[in-house]
Amino acid sequence: MSDSIVDGPGLRYTVFVQGCPHHCPGCHNPETHPFAGGYLADVEEIVRQVGEDPLLSGVTFSGGEPFCQAEALVALGRRIRALGKNIVIYSGYTFEELLQMGKKDPAVLALLQLADLLVDGPYLADERDLSLPFRGSRNQRLIDLKHYHWD
Repeated sequence: MSDSIVDGPGLRYTVFVQGCPHHCPGCHNPETHPFAGGYLADVEEIVRQVGEDPLLSGVTFSGGEPFCQAEALVALGRRIRALGKNIVIYSGYTFEELLQMGKKDPAVLALLQLADLLVDGPYLADERDLSLPFRGSRNQRLIDLKHYHWD
């Protein structure tokens, strides 16, 4: 999906991945929960579309759960970075959980390191707050990863 203004700062191209282990009640994208659903996207076509749109600030990985497809998104993310675009990732995992996962799965850590901004945490319907920029519930955080020290 291209031309989104709700999936991060600026005009964005959003990649929705299929499959999510969280199944948050009230999720905005419940059709992305089954791992067997969705369709294969052509990476070259995504890169072409992103590269041809000078108005895009960047690309957002949403879902589904992007970190369930970390390896594939690392490859795509590197191509997007080469175009000079920023990357926002939405995850039902917390940043701390992702750091722990990254100790066992290098692709998780590599994907985190490609991101400029992480929106972390599951959607919690009882904490719903539509006044928050780029988030659906108060427990979710905007984490600036551009300045995170990865050492």
